[in-house]
Amino acid sequence: MNKNSMKQKLENNELTLGAFVSTPSPSTVEMLGWLGMDYVMIDCEHGVTDYETAENMIRAAELSNITPMVRAGLNMQQNLQRYLDAGAQGVLIPLINNAEDGKRVVDSCKYPPVGKRGLFSASRTGKYGTIPIPEHVKTSNEEIFVAIQIETLEGIENQDEIISLDGVDSVFLGPGDLSSVLGVHGQVTHEKVRSTMEKMIPKIIKAGKHPGTLVTDADQAKYWHDKGINFLIGSANRYLMNGTKEFIETTKEKLKS
Repeated sequence: MNKNSMKQKLENNELTLGAFVSTPSPSTVEMLGWLGMDYVMIDCEHGVTDYETAENMIRAAELSNITPMVRAGLNMQQNLQRYLDAGAQGVLIPLINNAEDGKRVVDSCKYPPVGKRGLFSASRTGKYGTIPIPEHVKTSNEEIFVAIQIETLEGIENQDEIISLDGVDSVFLGPGDLSSVLGVHGQVTHEKVRSTMEKMIPKIIKAGKHPGTLVTDADQAKYWHDKGINFLIGSANRYLMNGTKEFIETTKEKLKS
C-alpha cells in the first residue's frame, strides 16, 4: 500500500483538511486533490455511490495525490474490505455505540494478528498480486487509517471504552448527530454539543488518538483546531453551494452599480 500522507501529517501534529464527497463523482475527488486538500472522504453512508464508482473515485484521489478514505454505514467485514481492496487508505465508521462495535471495525480493516481481515493480495491495493504478500500485509496494517465515530447517546455513555480501543487511529465526533440526540437539532455550536465534545477531546488525545470533527466554515475550524483537533473535514457540496451563492450575489451587486 502507498504511504498514507494524511496519516503521516496527523502523526506529525499537522493540520489536515478534507471534504466529504457525497455524489458519485471521480472528477470532484480529483479536483479537490489538485486544489490542495489533504484527504477526501467518499461518503457511502448517506451518498448513493456504489462500489465500482467508489473504486474510480479512489483512483482519482491517487492521481491527484490526495488520501482516499471511505465513510461506510455498514460495519461489516465483507463490506469494509471491498473498499480497502479497492485502495481506500482509511475508513470512517459511524454509529459506534460501544467497544464491540469499534473492535469490529479494527478486525475488518487490519490483517492478523492485529485484526481479522480476509487476505486477498491480488486486489488493487496489492497491485494485483505484484507485491509480495508479507509486504502487502505489513504496509496495509501500517498505513490504513481507522476512524470510528461517536454520535449517539449510547456512544457518549460508553466513550471511555471506545476511546481506549487498540488499533484505532481516530475518534471522530459528529456534531450534527450529537446535536440531534442532545435535543438541539442542527445547532452544532450549541453549548450542549460543544461541552460534550470538549470533554471527550482531551481523553482522545491522552489515549494517543486523533480527535476529528466536521466543520462548516473557517471560524468553526479555528475553534476546534484551538481545542486540539487536527483532523477537520467539510463538505464538497457546501463548498459548491457557498461559492455559487457568493458568485451570484456579488455579480448581481456589481451589475447594479
